Amino acid sequence: MEQVSLVIKLHENDDVAIARGAIPAGAVIDELGGLVVIDDIPAAHKVAIRDVAQGAPVRRYGQIIGFATQPIRAGQHVHVQNVSIGDFDRDYAFGEDVRPVEPANAPLTFDGFRRADGRVATRNYIGVISTVNCSATVTKLVSQHFSTPGALDAYPNVDGIVPITHSFGCCIDHHGEGIHQLRRTIGGYVKHPNFAGVVIIGLGCEANQMGAMFIAEGVEPGPLLVPLVMQEEGGTQKTVDAAIAAVDKMLPIANQAVREPLPVSHLNIALQCGGSDGYSGITANPALGAAVDLLVQHGGTAILSETPEIYGAEHLLTRRAIRPEVGEKIVERIHWWEGYAEREKGSIDNNPTPGNKAGGLTTILEKSLGAVAKSGSTPLMGVYRYAEPVDTHGLVFMDAPGYDPMGATGQIASGANLVVFTTGRGSCFGAKPAPSIKVATNTKMYQRMVDDMDINCGEIMDGTASVEQKGEEIFRMIVEVASGRESKSETLGVGNEEFVPWMIGAQM
Repeated sequence: MEQVSLVIKLHENDDVAIARGAIPAGAVIDELGGLVVIDDIPAAHKVAIRDVAQGAPVRRYGQIIGFATQPIRAGQHVHVQNVSIGDFDRDYAFGEDVRPVEPANAPLTFDGFRRADGRVATRNYIGVISTVNCSATVTKLVSQHFSTPGALDAYPNVDGIVPITHSFGCCIDHHGEGIHQLRRTIGGYVKHPNFAGVVIIGLGCEANQMGAMFIAEGVEPGPLLVPLVMQEEGGTQKTVDAAIAAVDKMLPIANQAVREPLPVSHLNIALQCGGSDGYSGITANPALGAAVDLLVQHGGTAILSETPEIYGAEHLLTRRAIRPEVGEKIVERIHWWEGYAEREKGSIDNNPTPGNKAGGLTTILEKSLGAVAKSGSTPLMGVYRYAEPVDTHGLVFMDAPGYDPMGATGQIASGANLVVFTTGRGSCFGAKPAPSIKVATNTKMYQRMVDDMDINCGEIMDGTASVEQKGEEIFRMIVEVASGRESKSETLGVGNEEFVPWMIGAQM
């Protein structure tokens, strides 16, 4: 059997290589010309493969990931102790790398639900949504009523009753950007195709008034959208009772939905990564990128997100922008985040998190380069604000913070009917009403957390699979899960607590 090398070098211009496993000091790396390792190198961390002068850029993926804060010798461990972020010029070259997409020869179908208005769903839930934190308990009590054994046995085509609660909705500017964004996010869930019907519950005196939200989002009450206000219904228990009665009326209607073969072009996938490590940009993220390329070839849509996690790699997206104005929107968002971080007396390089750094990621530049790999290679077709409805097919970008549940919430509000989430440290994530597929970057973590992980891309680093093979596997699982196969997070019941809207603006 061919021996697997100790490290992987990603680009001919790189200053570092990535350890496939832990490498002790004194080891000799034959594939790097007999390089002697000076420090212990943890798995997924970087070893210098040449000397780097203090102040000089350090490259991985052929791109700058930071600058040496002290002289680095070949064989040393390269990490936070000798590398930090710095300013440098990016060549945005709008549209220079746009390549036409070759449509799939044999378009695939999945078994989905077609709503009366033409929207297509991957799940058939009923949602109970709170407008404000003050109605969160009532919302959860309604869901709990239907979670008892046998409660939904008469409705086999209904996947469940999902509570959507949050910690906001009041003490904010009644006309400010924050309230508009919250209404847009909640409205995206109210209109989400994976909900056959929705009961929406408010307290009554909150800033996020239900009537204003309905007007802003263009929705109207009806048999499958029932608004309830606690102060009008008579309090907690009476509102719970009224909501249960409303759901009881919706269940027979929702149960009439049946799966049918539908084109894969109806799939809209949220791309997420969390708990990343040094392998993320080598295994799971590129494999997901390969799956995205297949999805786009079949006419589907993929939403890349988390603006701070493309910081330093945004030029790779602008070069794929279908039109200059699309690329310019990316740059505008980057500049907004730079100003936002400065106003808040923070730094965009506060990300990577401690867990990311323990996993081998040194700066946000390095994390971003690996994160962008999720997007594949097809043209960037559009750029959207947080929770804006996505109205085009292909690869798009949605502005959001780097906090995974917050980014996924916006993507689902924008229309994503499935989530694919890569992780190196082991994020235990789900996000109802959209099923979530979790992809492990390394075999050890996959084996340790097999109950949570759906796919092991560590086989790429192990040398037993290629990026293209794992990309095909991810794509096939996307089709299967969209057709009704339970993902691991669904089996575990994860997803009721992951609605985390991005709340901007002062709390007063």
